[in-house]
Amino acid sequence: MPQFSFKNRIALHYIISTALLVGFVFVVIYAIVRWSVFNDVNADIRHEIDNHFKEMKFDEEKIVWINEKEWEEREHKEINIDPVFVQITDTKGASIEKSPNLKEHNLSLDKKTSEIFYTTKFKEQIIRQAQVPIFIKGEVKAYLLIAMSLEDATSVLNNLSRVLFILYPIVLLILFFFARFIAGRSIKPVNSIIETSNLITPDNLKYRISLPQNKDELHQLSRNINSLLDRIENAVEREKQFTSDASHELRTPLTSIKGTLEVLIRKTRVKEEYEEKIKFCITEVDRLNILVDELLLLARFENQKQNIKQEPVYLNALILDVLARYSEESNQLGIKCKTFFEADFHVTSDYDMVAIIFSNLISNALKYSHEGGTLSISLVQNGKKIIVQVLNSGIGIPEEELDKIFNPFFRSDLTKKHGIKGTGLGLSIVERLCGLLKIDIEINSQINQDTIVQLTFK
Repeated sequence: MPQFSFKNRIALHYIISTALLVGFVFVVIYAIVRWSVFNDVNADIRHEIDNHFKEMKFDEEKIVWINEKEWEEREHKEINIDPVFVQITDTKGASIEKSPNLKEHNLSLDKKTSEIFYTTKFKEQIIRQAQVPIFIKGEVKAYLLIAMSLEDATSVLNNLSRVLFILYPIVLLILFFFARFIAGRSIKPVNSIIETSNLITPDNLKYRISLPQNKDELHQLSRNINSLLDRIENAVEREKQFTSDASHELRTPLTSIKGTLEVLIRKTRVKEEYEEKIKFCITEVDRLNILVDELLLLARFENQKQNIKQEPVYLNALILDVLARYSEESNQLGIKCKTFFEADFHVTSDYDMVAIIFSNLISNALKYSHEGGTLSISLVQNGKKIIVQVLNSGIGIPEEELDKIFNPFFRSDLTKKHGIKGTGLGLSIVERLCGLLKIDIEINSQINQDTIVQLTFK
């Protein structure tokens, strides 16, 4: 089967539906004209029937004409233009009386039909005939047959059918090209979409589709495609940035390790120097391991929606477990950990993912707190929401950097100034997991003031 273009398919579907409609209209027109023509002929015949019954009288079961001159009218003698044939037959069809224009011919009585008017043939001509029973003393004694030629009417109907038959394909052909033209104009935005999509490459995602003036479905489609291109471009840019940052972060400890080892092999050194350099390399390897683990964690959660478990998560116990895990670190820093739990709360979520969220938040809170500071965790209910707040008294976050803290590898200048080490991936992981679990996260902070991280479980 040949493949048509979109424009031709629209025109073809249009013309198929139009063909059915036009065909139906033509049939209706023909039927109305035919009914009108036959109705006019029937009316003329009925008029003749009425006139002839007025001229009849019955004498001893015989039919007698009241006015012989009416019977001998010229229209009954001529057989040329619109002749009217009149005949009276007995119940067996034998002629009793007939108009002179019938000459030696007779109209036939059809005893099988129950119709008053019907179409038949007379001398190879098509005629419209009516047969009306004549009652004498309540019994059918004869039939009045009146017929008129249908040659002119048939000729009109044949000409009409011929004209409609010829017009039908011509009209459809004209409508097809008209529909094709309209369809071509209608799908111009589609051509624009095709042209623009051909210009878009993985290295060039800047092109956008021009929006049609009419705000119809194609306008909405163009907007959706432009929005999709925006998201793809942003995703590609983030991917490039992530790859660049990951490469840089991985290269930094490797470069340090390589440089340290190269220094060691240049000359013989004392035992203490070897131990110092080896400890430094181990620290860098540990840092590298943490970075790789966090990168793998981010990659693992990239398409994690289908693998989210639904299980009871008891928030009070989970928070206490995480605090116990970091108790040694908090004791070394002299940080006091306080908890305020309004009640025992549990939610239905993924335990492992929620544990990672709290582990990262508490780890960050301890890391960025001043020595001897305070870490407070509260757990309250607000309507149908459970709200967790993690508050630490530390170096804070500049207001202008709050919208960047969830970006992978972003680290504030304050952390570098205070010499706080990290990968800049912790909050990225927290945000990704909160998005998967439908947990709202909000961070409020200022420089050298308390930092509050709020989680809202719905």
